[in-house]
Amino acid sequence: MALINGFNNDGVVTINRVILKPEYSTDNLEMRVAELCENVKTYHSDTGFVGGFVAMNSGQVSNEGSTIGQAVDNPLKGKEALIVTFWQSFAEHERSHRSETFQPLFNKVLELCENGNEEIAYDMLWSGKAYSDKEAIEARAAKEKYLKAA
Repeated sequence: MALINGFNNDGVVTINRVILKPEYSTDNLEMRVAELCENVKTYHSDTGFVGGFVAMNSGQVSNEGSTIGQAVDNPLKGKEALIVTFWQSFAEHERSHRSETFQPLFNKVLELCENGNEEIAYDMLWSGKAYSDKEAIEARAAKEKYLKAA
């Protein structure tokens, strides 16, 4: 089962990393990105756009998942956001960015960014969702059974 309905296994994920200029707030970013995302949904849902999300740096650092020391806070808290979109193909993504309705809204978002913009495209290797409670119990039981047999 796909993590995102309608997202094929050979789809493309694009990631924009936005670092806000000091004079702008998360509210500024949210408003401009909302306008941009609404435009993409309206004009590109039938030309390759599958979905996306925007995530803001919470400042929390996982000491369990990090190998770079025992940081307790990230200095980009509330300043760094990731804009992640899912597309059927990279070519369709590129066409969306060339549209007349997209460019003005995109430029309004870029005005907020101290790091300019670099959008990286990634090919999907894996996606999945969590097991249901029942499936998790069954998966653990199967692991135990077959680990002992090996």
